[in-house]
Amino acid sequence: MRTALQDCLEAEGYRVLSAADGEAGLRRAVAEKPDLILLDIMMPRLDGFALCAELRRLAHAVPVLMLTAKGQIDDRVKGLDVGADDYLVKPFSTDELLARVRALLRRTRKHAVALTVLALGEARIDFVQQRAWRGKKPLHLTAKEFAMLRLMAECAGEAISRERFLDAVWGYTAFPTTRTVDNHIASLRGKIERNPDQPQWIKTVHGVGYRLELPEDKVP
Repeated sequence: MRTALQDCLEAEGYRVLSAADGEAGLRRAVAEKPDLILLDIMMPRLDGFALCAELRRLAHAVPVLMLTAKGQIDDRVKGLDVGADDYLVKPFSTDELLARVRALLRRTRKHAVALTVLALGEARIDFVQQRAWRGKKPLHLTAKEFAMLRLMAECAGEAISRERFLDAVWGYTAFPTTRTVDNHIASLRGKIERNPDQPQWIKTVHGVGYRLELPEDKVP
């Protein structure tokens, strides 16, 4: 299938890189930074769920289209929760595959400007320099807090589950609990919100997790 997909995509003018197992795929994705990843789930050495979660933990925003024979709802939900952008169940037509590839690449080009600075009221977060201020006072955010804020900002208005925070920020090899996410959110609110008990920016989505509400003039 890998060879057939490569032939199909190259016939459409795409330059294709391939890997035979998850570990090799992860190394190649990090080193060569492709525009799009077609990712199987059942792979030797590292499965597609773990590979996608590790890419997101490393802050790789490359769009991921999962290709798999697993069609159960739980598998699709898990794939999207670990950071996949779309999910295609085998068997599929090449026309549908190519249409989804084109759609993901269009979406990526539309949002190609990387998030560098986030302003939330008096708080200002610089993701490039990993520095933050509230007014003129520096805020001391941890690396995990920066990563959580970036994830929420890139998905502004979207509910982020505690499990997705754990996969994206702590990594699939770590073993924190969902309570760890709650503690970090409480810390972030204490540093950024004017009134942490009635947060303006970092909202709780009951039964799910949290979402970031941008100022109205910052909403796309």
